[in-house]
Amino acid sequence: MLYAVLCVPYPAFSQSISSAELINNAKQYDGKLVVYEGEVIGDVMVRGEYAWVNVNDEKNAIGIWIKKDLVKDIFYTGSYKAKGDRIEITGKFNRVCVEHGGDLDIHAQSIIKLSSGSKISHAVTTKDINLALGLSCMVLLVYLLRARHLKKAS
Repeated sequence: MLYAVLCVPYPAFSQSISSAELINNAKQYDGKLVVYEGEVIGDVMVRGEYAWVNVNDEKNAIGIWIKKDLVKDIFYTGSYKAKGDRIEITGKFNRVCVEHGGDLDIHAQSIIKLSSGSKISHAVTTKDINLALGLSCMVLLVYLLRARHLKKAS
């Protein structure tokens, strides 16, 4: 009976590690396989057969070095205009990556897209318009006062 239980495969679920945990305990995780998740931010920077992706877990961002074909499903990257796709990365953590100039990074072996990002629209509110008009009036007033002062001085 015990033999049957031990030989039956079962799914293993890994828990992701936060950026703070990786940064604060970098020596402990150096060279180890880690699972990290967060929002893709910035640009996907293709470099030959690989790409750089920055992933932010709401505390810090970590650079991910990944095969170019694994980033084909990333459509949204976080910026002012969009919320980035949320991904989970499994890969080797490098405290000081000799291949990439000593940077802290993760060399991804696989990624899973957890959720899709989306565009963000920023509506102009009445408060924004009033603020712009008020500041414009102040600039005009300063300009007129300065022009009047310069006219009197000459």
